Amino acid sequence: MATEETILLTQATEQGETRVNIRVIDIIAGLATKEVEGVAKLRGTFGERAKEVLGKKVQHSKGIYTKENEAGEISIEVYVELNYGVSVPKVAHSIQEHVKTQISAMMDLDVKVVDVHVTGIVSEKTTTDIDPNNLFGEAVQDEETK
Repeated sequence: MATEETILLTQATEQGETRVNIRVIDIIAGLATKEVEGVAKLRGTFGERAKEVLGKKVQHSKGIYTKENEAGEISIEVYVELNYGVSVPKVAHSIQEHVKTQISAMMDLDVKVVDVHVTGIVSEKTTTDIDPNNLFGEAVQDEETK
């Protein structure tokens, strides 16, 4: 069985130690990011997007990459697409603050850095009132009235 990367939450005592899989932090950061107003969606790798298109379940940690350096400092990279019309710096700052707050509250960990990468802007879908059977809006005469 492959070893998973974990982070030590509590120092070893006679009762044991607490370790958490790094993917748990990815999931918390992903959910926290989605809660920020102005975020359209998380942006994963090409492979993750291909799986999504093929009908695989969307992962909450898509677009989130957590690393721990030798000093034990945690850094998180977040890849997002934002809604059209939002202030990119304000939303990015909100993502940084919300991710740090949620991980601190849930895991009692201090995140050193949250880097936000905006990979795109998503515009609102507009609905049209165009009838595909009557593209030019011509009055349609009923066959009986001819």
